[in-house]
Amino acid sequence: MKENPVKRKIVKTASNLFFQKGFHGTSVREIAKRAKVNVSAISYYFNSKQGLLEYAVSYYYEQYLRKLEETLYNAQQTEPLERLYELIFSIIQYKQENYQFTCFIQRELSMDSVFVREMVVTYLAKENHLLEEAFDAVFRDHMKLHKKRYIFMQLKGMLITPYVLHHWKDFVIGSYSSDLFVKHYVSHIKEWLDFVFEKYTSQPPSKNTNYI
Repeated sequence: MKENPVKRKIVKTASNLFFQKGFHGTSVREIAKRAKVNVSAISYYFNSKQGLLEYAVSYYYEQYLRKLEETLYNAQQTEPLERLYELIFSIIQYKQENYQFTCFIQRELSMDSVFVREMVVTYLAKENHLLEEAFDAVFRDHMKLHKKRYIFMQLKGMLITPYVLHHWKDFVIGSYSSDLFVKHYVSHIKEWLDFVFEKYTSQPPSKNTNYI
């Protein structure tokens, strides 16, 4: 999507308010006031609050999926396990950079709503495909299908846990602490994956942790 500073300001403001008050608890007038724009600007760019939500979700996921695809492309010459580590780092980094809207989306995903069915399913399918492909490249020859499904489900759970359980967020203040969280959290996921990899392949994992 083409960048527009006014649209981006409105989307950022709306994303914060949706996180704080929920979609239905946030009014168009409040978004306009916080963003310091006229209410008519929201109608002009998005038609309605629902249109604004759809744009915000589309923008979030398009940027997210582009980041994941770029990560995989840049890591295509690396070993499968290292490529999976790089992908996990990119996932957590992006979600942390967009913490509030990530939490809002995860909250919406817990409900069976039109929002989930019509706006998010397509993007989640693409995300799942990229992650599962990278995961399968590591374990396809070493693990039975049912075991692989359970391990993959555990991995996916680790990638969403910080944005579902919020009690830890008071320890992350500012970009520096947020960056540290990404590094430390990804390192813990890597330790778990190293254990799984060694258990099922009987091979020691790579010791390359430069990106962590």
